[in-house]
Formats: sequence, C-alpha cells, structure tokens
Amino acid sequence: MGVIEDVYEDVSPDVDFEEFEAAVQEKVEQMGGLADEETAAMLVAHELEDAGGEVSGIADVEPGMDEVKFVAKVVSVGELRTFERDGEDEDGKVVNVEVADETGRIRTALWDEAAEAAVDELEVGQVLRIAGRPKEGYNGVEVNVDRVEPDADTEVDVQVLDTYRVEDLSLGLSDVNLAGRVLATDSIRTFDRDDGSEGRVANVVLGDPTGRVRVTLWDERADLATEFSEGESVEVVDGYVRERDGDLELHVGNRGSIERVDEDIEYVPETAPIGGLEIGQTVDVAGGVIELDEKRTFDRDDGSQGQVRNVRIKDETGDIRVALWGDKADADIDLGQYAVFTDVQVKDGWQDELECSANWRSTVSVLDERPDDAPTHEAPAGAATAETASSAQGQGSLASFDASDASADGSPSASDASAETTTTETDDAGADPAEIEFTGTVVQAGSPVVLDDGTETYSVDTDASLRLGEEVTVRGRVRDGRIDAEDVF
Repeated sequence: MGVIEDVYEDVSPDVDFEEFEAAVQEKVEQMGGLADEETAAMLVAHELEDAGGEVSGIADVEPGMDEVKFVAKVVSVGELRTFERDGEDEDGKVVNVEVADETGRIRTALWDEAAEAAVDELEVGQVLRIAGRPKEGYNGVEVNVDRVEPDADTEVDVQVLDTYRVEDLSLGLSDVNLAGRVLATDSIRTFDRDDGSEGRVANVVLGDPTGRVRVTLWDERADLATEFSEGESVEVVDGYVRERDGDLELHVGNRGSIERVDEDIEYVPETAPIGGLEIGQTVDVAGGVIELDEKRTFDRDDGSQGQVRNVRIKDETGDIRVALWGDKADADIDLGQYAVFTDVQVKDGWQDELECSANWRSTVSVLDERPDDAPTHEAPAGAATAETASSAQGQGSLASFDASDASADGSPSASDASAETTTTETDDAGADPAEIEFTGTVVQAGSPVVLDDGTETYSVDTDASLRLGEEVTVRGRVRDGRIDAEDVF
C-alpha cells in the first residue's frame, strides 16, 4: 500500500479514493516539488475535513445532518443556565446564541466552558464560524455547537435591530425591545407545573403602526398586566418570540419587563366592512354600539360556569351582533361608543343571521367616539346599507348615530319583533297574562332555563330537561318577564 492509500485509510474522507488520489497529484503539481505525495495527501485530507459539512446558508441546515459548518452573525446572546447532570457532581452549563445570515436565522447551544466564554466574550453583531450538530428543537432546528471561532474577515449582510416593530418579529427572536399601544389586558391565570409548583401567566395585546401582537407575561412578570390601561404606550424589554396556534407571540420572562413610555404610538386596525363579512372569516370589525345586552352566565358540560354578552355594532355597510365570551363579557362598553373588535370569527348565528364571536384571542377596544383616522367602507354592490340594514331600529348613517337610537337592553322595536314570536292579549286591563310562543337556543340550563333567539332573551319556568345549546320552542304565558311554559317542543 502506497503513502497516499495510507493517509486515505487514516483520515477516511467523504470522497472516493480515486478522487482523493487525483486531488493529491494536483496538489503535488501545484506545490512545484515543494511537497512529496505524503505531505500533499495530508494537506488534501485537511482541506477536505475543513470543507466537510459546509452549507451554503442557514436555510440549508436540517435535522439529521451529522455536522454542519457555516458563518453567521450574532443576533442575541441568552442567559447562562445551569442544570444537574445524572451521576455527576458538577453542574452543566448552557447558553443559547441566536445567529443569522442572509438566508435565515437559527438558535445555537453552547455548553459548559464554551457557554461561559460566550457570555463573557460574544457581542451582538459579531461574525462567527460555527461547526455543530443540528437537531429538532422547541422552536424548530437548533445546532449543538462543537467548535466556534470569531471570523472578523467575513461580512454577513444581516441587520441587527435595537428596537423592533411588530412586522419585524420572527420565530426564535430574543432580546426583543418593542414599543406599542395597549389594546387589551387579561386577568392573571394560575396553572400547575409538572414539578408541582404553581405558575402564573397573563396577557397584554399591543399594537403599533405595523400591526399587533399578543404579549405573554410569565410568573413574576404576570403582575405587570394589571398596571396598564388600554390606550397607554409601553415598551417590552428583552422579550422573546414564540408561536401559538400559528401566530407569533412576544413572551416576557424573569429577565424581561414592560415599562410605560412617554410616547403616543399610533395603531389603526384594518377593519373589514360589516356588509361584506362571510362565514368562516377571522377579521377585525368596528362600529358604533347600537344595542347592548346584559351579561349572561351559563353552565358548561364540565360543570364550570361561563359568561357571554352580546352587543350590536354598525358601520357604513351594515350592522352585526358580536358575542363577547369569557373575560371579554366584562368589557366596559356603553351605547353610543365606538368599539373595535379584533380577531373575531364570523359564524352563522341564530335565525340564520351572521354574528361575530370574540374569544380569548380577540381584543376589545372602546372609544367615546369614532377616531378621525378610522377606515371608512363603502357598501359592497348589492349589499344593504347601514340605513336599510337597520331600518327596523330607525337608524341613519353612522355619522348621525347617537345613543338615543339604540336599545339599552337589546330588545327590538315593535316593528322588529321576531317572526317566530306570536302574542295574543285581551283588551281588558287586568286580563290574563299574554300567551307567547318563542323559539330560541338554550344559553343557560337549569332553573330557570334561559333562551335566546339572537334578538330577545327570555327566562323560562319549565320542568323539561334541556341541554345547553339545544334549540327549542316554548309556549306559555308571560308573567313578570318570564314564560311559564305549558308546552316545550
């Protein structure tokens, strides 16, 4: 066996022997006699080793690759974390460093001594040459780093931002500072962790001129959600981006915070015209509040209690009912105000009327009057205008809308009575209570049953066993606003 074969067997490069041998001979010729075959073979082997696993960009890194090598710029350096290793006295150390190039960004993990050195020496904007093993991580592909060294001679065209806007966010970002207008806040919720400890979480929704984002506050930072009011301007400091149900969220842990800022941040949602809504859409809608129901509670199948409140809003193209579920039902809304509802789902409501459903993901923003910069909509061809759609309530255009046109309890006028409701009364004062036939959906089971048809709500005294969500018709006499049901079918 010759010297070239000996070197080939020792280093086992990822090329055929014939290709390796040809590269050695070419190297001998290039060196002009300054290197013999053994020296040239060693040089070629070293070059092949350095080139092994080289990818053209971060976008080419995939789980399952044995090792990858790439050059990237440091976007953020995380906190140094320690952990216990099984069977070892000394704790392990790890730090996450996010890096990026022109093709994408990726999270890398440095361990033990390399982790300590990263915290002490690495800076955002620094270019690194990295070798490591890709794996599937919590937020996509990550790289466990085997070797890393600075590369001051290579330029990586990646912009590192000091302050982000909503449109700049991407999955995996950390050390994010973002200023926005508070659109909504939620109450603090508790949960049990696998280790038996209790966790705490709350949400704040922020908007800026480029969009909006839900901010999730964890544990000690959850209390911050109670310190701000809708319309205030705040800044998230040291947040990190995660994904939930396909949407990006900005999370704030113990190292991050939210702070009030003296700045007027604009946020104007791109609302959809009410007259053009279709079933299945998730949209933002806005309009003047023309009807306002009382909040109702109901029992869920699991024994817990829920709550819902219906409001009706109107824009230039039509009007629609919005169902506010859970905490959204507690929103401070009054007739005549201008309300903005984001991320609501358009559904088929009662009596085949479209309605919007505002759930945990939605936000509710209420203003005393319509803002000057709010978008206006033209009624789509063939659609009813706000005047015709709301003629039963005698509404004019939104510009002339005022609270006196609306019904405080959401009840319709006589001309808007349900076609399914028939009433028979005598002309004599003090005669028997009116008899009524009413069809609605059970929104509260038990005693009394509460039925709602999308326009009217009745409490019903009945011995019938009815299920939540069931549609029924009751016939009986109305006493003090309750139907004493004689028939249920």
